[in-house]
Amino acid sequence: MTGAEVMDIGREAIIVLLKVSGPPMLIGLLVGVIIALFQALTQIQEMTLVFVPKIVAIFVTMLVAMPYMAATLGSFMERVMSQIAGG
Repeated sequence: MTGAEVMDIGREAIIVLLKVSGPPMLIGLLVGVIIALFQALTQIQEMTLVFVPKIVAIFVTMLVAMPYMAATLGSFMERVMSQIAGG
């Protein structure tokens, strides 16, 4: 493999990482902001209030997005393996 091919694989790996981790991270961010706003409005300063809704929201998001995530990772792995097999 040449240096350019290695750089292409690395760049594509970063793009795949962003595609796969983006939806759960965005949902976690949105839930965190909503709960922080709720805490600011009600003056409830409980530190553990944020964790359970975030975990549940991220888990549900991962269940919903799992086919997309698996397809994205699978296609990337197929491209990498075909480049390895091709020499």
